[in-house]
Amino acid sequence: MTTKPKTNPQTEAPAQPSKQPLRTTERKDGQGSAAADAEGKTTGRSHAKKAGATPLSPILRFSPTAWAKLLFFRDRGQTEVGGFGISAEDNPLYIEDFVSVAQEATSASISFDDEAVADFFDRQVDLGRRPEQFARVWVHTHPGGSPVPSSVDEETFHRVFGRCDWAVMFVLAQGGKTYARLRFNVGPGGQVMVPVEVDYAEAFDGADHEAWEAEYKATIRTGRWSWDLDPPMPDRHADKVFGADPVEADVALWEADDWMAAFEELPLEERRAVLEELASRPDLWHEAQEVMPW
Repeated sequence: MTTKPKTNPQTEAPAQPSKQPLRTTERKDGQGSAAADAEGKTTGRSHAKKAGATPLSPILRFSPTAWAKLLFFRDRGQTEVGGFGISAEDNPLYIEDFVSVAQEATSASISFDDEAVADFFDRQVDLGRRPEQFARVWVHTHPGGSPVPSSVDEETFHRVFGRCDWAVMFVLAQGGKTYARLRFNVGPGGQVMVPVEVDYAEAFDGADHEAWEAEYKATIRTGRWSWDLDPPMPDRHADKVFGADPVEADVALWEADDWMAAFEELPLEERRAVLEELASRPDLWHEAQEVMPW
């Protein structure tokens, strides 16, 4: 996956954009090791907060409204979707809202528009929010069943958020599995897997599907990878085709060598993203066939 230059999320005002790809766990239970929580299920809990109580470990919590909106975006199409978590003023790990920005999205990649990211940062500053509230929790979805970050995700997280004092990479996959990692870049640095919960203890707004649909249509430009020999079906609503489009090729001559030639012409990060998506999503290829056609 390749993303365009992003605004530096560490500064109060939007800074010179830096080139970065942007990409996007859930908790099985209330206990267990970080390894056990690395690919679990999000729990929905109502937390009775005691005055002066300090949590023993960090937990990434979503308001029910933010979580419902993220699920709406994940299930709205067949592609990845990315955006930013808007944190509460007094708790940077409590996500009150999920906001997307203009992007091109496929089942294997997303590409944020750099100007859209800069405009998003400007709007958040105008609203009186600090960077810690809108530029620290990077959220995205995976259309497959695995939330584990790809190598492109890891590179993005390091390059885009590596100079922030702290940041979170959160990934939501189909089926409800999630991945959340908190990284510190100050002092000796370090990182830790964090559990994910939906918190019903605080007041929250209801769902607004009409507004969410409008935001989705305004920000998500969908595309598709076309490696099969069949022409696209009429119900595939993709704005852009990535990879080789059999409609524009002579299907009779579309052999394995042609497929490989087109694949090798893709940028390195896009080739890597495609291979990783194929490896993690057997639903993309027929069970009676090999993963690759050669």
